[in-house]
Amino acid sequence: MTVASDVKTTLASLKSAQASLETFALSTQNQEAKQLYEAAAQSTQQIVDQVAGRVQQLENEEPQYKGF
Repeated sequence: MTVASDVKTTLASLKSAQASLETFALSTQNQEAKQLYEAAAQSTQQIVDQVAGRVQQLENEEPQYKGF
């Protein structure tokens, strides 16, 4: 596996985790848990944005990795 494919796999996993946290926040009635899940989802979204930027950078530097 290349670095680009590893980073893209990590990005997909992070997006999945972020979506799960949002789902947990929506499905719980406990306000404390809801706030915890929402905060974690926001933090994860910030990381997703950073990693997505790195993917873009990798694709610009190495066009052969675009779309993988």
